[in-house]
Amino acid sequence: MMLKDDEQQSDVIASDRVEGTAVYGSDNDKIGTVDKLLIGKESGLVTDAILSVGGFLGIGSDRHSLPWSKLEYDTSLGGYKLDVTKEQLEKAPRFKEDDGERPYDRQYQARVYEYWTVTPYW
Repeated sequence: MMLKDDEQQSDVIASDRVEGTAVYGSDNDKIGTVDKLLIGKESGLVTDAILSVGGFLGIGSDRHSLPWSKLEYDTSLGGYKLDVTKEQLEKAPRFKEDDGERPYDRQYQARVYEYWTVTPYW
């Protein structure tokens, strides 16, 4: 994803520019892409990023909901970096692309936040 000069100087980015952005693990190897963002209806803050991992062109891939705070934009990589390895992500709660309602399930989200040891946003 190439950012325009004015976007590179800004502290904000449009959601359509985040979707499709590569995500790298702590070893700088690409482990997936951002599929979508979850935004708090009342707070307006991004709570989670849904990552697409594996598959071919997004088909047959697993989805992972990760707390947004786990991702950090790395300008040298041109993508988001996680402080985790691909192996840790493989053990994390996941869902299939045809189970698109899973990220909205509070029990699933509780497992996600517990796994990543992040204080839930709710």
